[in-house]
Amino acid sequence: MVRNTATARRAAVSFAVCAGLYLVIFVACRAELVNDYWQRVLDQSLITTVAALGLSMIYGFAGQFSLGHAAFYGVGAYTAGVISKVWGHGSIPYFVLALVAGTVTAAVVSLLVGLPILRLRSDYLGIATLGFGVIVKVAMDNSEKLYAPFGGATGMTGVPQIASFTWIFWCTVGIVFLVRNVIDSSFGRALMTIREDETAAEAMGIDTVRTKVLVFVLGAALAGLSGALYAHRYPYLHPSSFDFLKSFDFLIVVVLGGLGSMSGTIVTAIGWVFLLEALRIFLGEAFVDWRGVIYALILIATILTRSQGLFGGKELKGLFASRSPATPKGGEKRATA
Repeated sequence: MVRNTATARRAAVSFAVCAGLYLVIFVACRAELVNDYWQRVLDQSLITTVAALGLSMIYGFAGQFSLGHAAFYGVGAYTAGVISKVWGHGSIPYFVLALVAGTVTAAVVSLLVGLPILRLRSDYLGIATLGFGVIVKVAMDNSEKLYAPFGGATGMTGVPQIASFTWIFWCTVGIVFLVRNVIDSSFGRALMTIREDETAAEAMGIDTVRTKVLVFVLGAALAGLSGALYAHRYPYLHPSSFDFLKSFDFLIVVVLGGLGSMSGTIVTAIGWVFLLEALRIFLGEAFVDWRGVIYALILIATILTRSQGLFGGKELKGLFASRSPATPKGGEKRATA
């Protein structure tokens, strides 16, 4: 009873904080205190948060190293985009249908991919997901041969831009609550057990393959939803937006925030998007050439100064339940042991 009361209180506080934050940002945008450019950056940060939470479940909580997250992001974007472009024409019911279709398609594709490759572990799994990402990128480049509205290598245009800040914000809030409830459940504890020691998890009776496939599908579904929102917020979809570097974006967010920390993923995802925009403004066209170097330097600095990430597996008190910090392979706890 005490636990239920504490959970209800935490949920009420979380919702009140989200509602207050939404009201402040909404009023600021309406009063034009935030211009259209930075509104788009803010929306992108929330979209990135949804996708990053999906990878956080796969890698941060379940310990499954994936380098193909952007592929599911792209699958969701292209699926939702073509539905709204061909049939939707700005209709809200078709917009909702497109969001659902993008999410479900990414989930189905991830199930087909995950069943064979999730029997692999560690680096082998990373290489397999990377290969899948390359396949999806090549398929997008040649997609006009399958169906002309996809656009192929020239990209897709003409998707109705009806994903407002309100839609994006509350979709993000809903996903945050969903992920929190999953992680705080027995399924979430099974994920963390697999992350710490998969052999021990199997000895305890956990069906590790089934659990890994389920979390992989759920994480990919969130990437698909994120891509569907992206397609309805930004007027141009191009295959290069869903390549390996985009997967690296999500991976950096999860690692910098701290493996096994929802709070770290959320804060870092928002901060990362704004940081990239600031660097793009400061460096101009040179940002594209130096992007890989910047990523590498940030990762090296984080590993040297705070290997456990910004939040170190911890959560914001009062908003998320406290849990033991993550101890990823090679992490601080294992080193001191």
